[in-house]
Amino acid sequence: MGFTFNRKLPIPREIKEMYPLSETYAALKKQRDQEISNVITGADDRFLVIIGPCSADHEDAVIDYLNRLVPVQEKIKDKVIIIPRIYTNKPRTTGEGYKGMVHQPNPEAAPDLLEGLIAIRKLHIRNIEETGLTAADEMLYPENYWYLSDLLSYVAVGARSVEDQHHRMTVSGFDIPAGMKNPTSGDMTVMLNSVVAAQHSHSFIYRGWDVDTSGNPLAHTILRGAVNKRGATIPNYHYEDLRLLCDLYAQKNLQNPACIVDTNHSNSNKQYLQQIRIAKEVLHSRRYNDDIHKLVKGLMIESYIEDGAQKIHENVYGKSITDPCLGWEKTERLLYEIAENC
Repeated sequence: MGFTFNRKLPIPREIKEMYPLSETYAALKKQRDQEISNVITGADDRFLVIIGPCSADHEDAVIDYLNRLVPVQEKIKDKVIIIPRIYTNKPRTTGEGYKGMVHQPNPEAAPDLLEGLIAIRKLHIRNIEETGLTAADEMLYPENYWYLSDLLSYVAVGARSVEDQHHRMTVSGFDIPAGMKNPTSGDMTVMLNSVVAAQHSHSFIYRGWDVDTSGNPLAHTILRGAVNKRGATIPNYHYEDLRLLCDLYAQKNLQNPACIVDTNHSNSNKQYLQQIRIAKEVLHSRRYNDDIHKLVKGLMIESYIEDGAQKIHENVYGKSITDPCLGWEKTERLLYEIAENC
């Protein structure tokens, strides 16, 4: 057989019982969920910034970074809601390389899926308890969502997952905002079709259960750039792209039209310093056009303690081992500039 069944893993309820979130922090999360949802619906005119490492790797360095966001959030809370990126799954284009903390809680050790499930839950809980900033994660594996369902305030569905029926239907059962990225082809109609699917109710098989979902009115779009047939990147954050998305949304019968612009990936061609310029251009487009101002609710930025990226075994504290990120000094400056111009 091509499969080797190593061990039966605990179901989400069992892991949650082992590592529970206290009632105090559950109430804090509920409040944060409402504030973030209000931005998506337009009830709150603040701006979202979903920011953090490309991939969560070493717990202490990630927590160090997240704690640095707290005083900044306090200073800009009237204008910006910071949602930390704690991405514990890492999609790999070829299937090679570090696949995230859920696979390898220690990036230099062999994969351990049980320890990984425990590690990602403990990391998200520690973040809430130390910072009060409930976080975003990427839903790479729909079946794993329930291990973190009581901890997350935002979920992203990646460019390679957004066309998958199971991802779309799983999002339809969320009660928090979920961003659906454009596919790597850049086809905005595919992205919008995923939002249509996520906003509708469904009946399907999930984790061995026959389930019904009610639909998620907070599902929305994320622009992350595209790649053409020759592998060249095609950005989609420019004014004309945002104007086109406004027009496409107008053709759909969707609740709460909203978009987040991803400043990295194919929008920056992974040139991490370009995120600063891209963020400023998006903010300028919002100021220039009322429809874009209403549609674009936030930015997604890859940022860590140190600039750039490194190989796993280099062991530079707070430096990405996947895609390159903005370092902290540039990040802090950019957050203040976003608050001044959003």
